[in-house]
Amino acid sequence: MKLIVLACLAAVALAAPAPDEDTSSSVERDERVDHGDGNFRYAFELDDGTAVEAVGRPREEGGISIEGSYRYVHPDGESVEVTYLADENGFQPSGDILPTPHPLPAHAIEQIRFAGEQRALGVIFE
Repeated sequence: MKLIVLACLAAVALAAPAPDEDTSSSVERDERVDHGDGNFRYAFELDDGTAVEAVGRPREEGGISIEGSYRYVHPDGESVEVTYLADENGFQPSGDILPTPHPLPAHAIEQIRFAGEQRALGVIFE
């Protein structure tokens, strides 16, 4: 029985796919500055095109506002970059890769305009 189990384990180990290439990356840039008062900056970049940068500043109302970006190479070879702002309004990313809502069809825009006119005239919909 032990021999069968060992044979099965050996077969599974031999059948496991070997990585085609080395997927490790080297750090090309690593910068970190923290003033301890809420002001900070960091930037990291790898040799594979991956990069992250952020700058944080304290807000007068309390909390911290952070502006930053991250970049990587998509498996199809395209370089992807996302910039963002994180503040009292939450995380607000921006980038071509992010999904966007479909534009409203003309009839929906017309209905919204008409409802606005009706509301201005005092018409109440239930």
